[in-house]
Amino acid sequence: MPVSDRRIRVLVAKPGLDGHDRGAKVIAAAFRDAGFEVIYTGLHQTPGMVVAAAVQEDVDVVAMSVLSGAHMTLFPRVRELLDAEGLEHVLLTGGGIIPDKDATALGELGVGRVFGPGTSTGDAVGYIRDWFAEREDPY
Repeated sequence: MPVSDRRIRVLVAKPGLDGHDRGAKVIAAAFRDAGFEVIYTGLHQTPGMVVAAAVQEDVDVVAMSVLSGAHMTLFPRVRELLDAEGLEHVLLTGGGIIPDKDATALGELGVGRVFGPGTSTGDAVGYIRDWFAEREDPY
């Protein structure tokens, strides 16, 4: 099926010990309202659990919410595990309390754009739509 004929599948994940999931639920609802298929992992996921869900659900995007300050550990580990599963084509993006210098470093490690507090949900939706439209059909 051509990319344009199918819905974007997004896994919204809350890795680590952070128990604040309001933002993840807001972005999951925004993605759903934008027509994406959304899978929400719930709280306290390990990187392995996030990647296992990504594999099982055959997602296009993993969007992680990290508010705990562990972004420089969690994002690279999930990227590493996605790549090890042959999911280099899956976009890893997300948001949280992430300083600009860390966002740049994450980008160099293969993480897509990260969004900070106050970002419009429309910006995140637009970013994923643009990424999806630009990628080649892997099927």
